[in-house]
Parts: sequence; structure tokens; C-alpha cells
Amino acid sequence: MSRGDALYRGVLVAWTAQFALLMSWYLWLSPPPPALRAPLLIVIVAPWLLPLRGLLRRRRYTLAWSSLLVLAYFIHATLAASAPPPQRWLGIAELVTSLGYFALVMAYMRTTRAAVRHQ
Repeated sequence: MSRGDALYRGVLVAWTAQFALLMSWYLWLSPPPPALRAPLLIVIVAPWLLPLRGLLRRRRYTLAWSSLLVLAYFIHATLAASAPPPQRWLGIAELVTSLGYFALVMAYMRTTRAAVRHQ
């Protein structure tokens, strides 16, 4: 397995971890009131699904713009990490997954850049 393949798998793992964290956060670990649950899932979780198709097809363009999308989740995580528990621990977990996703995408883009140039 090449370095690019390993990084790509890491990107998928980080994306899945972020998605699982968000879903469990808003449905099970610290759910909002029932009236706010659906709107929060639409506003917070649904945008994270947008890059899924391109990620599964290994599209560099999708990886590039999803690295910008994850910055919104980083801001959300920073705000949640400054809240009282249990939000604090969920925010710290989201910080880890969002930073991990960003770092892995950047490493993948850098590693595969030369291969794209030579095509």
C-alpha cells in the first residue's frame, strides 16, 4: 500500500469519525430538545454529508473544498470545548476529529500532488 493510499484511508476514517461523533452527539450523548433536534441535524450534520460522494471517488477537488468546510466544524468544536461538561468533552473530541481530518487531507493533497502533475 502506498503512502497516498494510507493517507486516503485515514481521510475516510477521520470523516467517518467526525460524522459518527456528530450523529451520536445530537441523537444520543447530549441531545437538544426534541423541537430543535431535526433543525440542528440539518444545519450541523447535513453539510458534512456533502463531500461524501467525491471522497468515495477520490476527487482531489472535493478533498480541497472539504478541507475548508471542516474549518466550520473546528469553530463549532472550539466553542463547544469552552462550554461546561458534557459539551466540553464532545467539543474536544470534535476538535480532534476535525483537526485530524484537515491534517490528513493536507498530507494526502501534498503527497499526491506530484502524481497529478505528471499525468
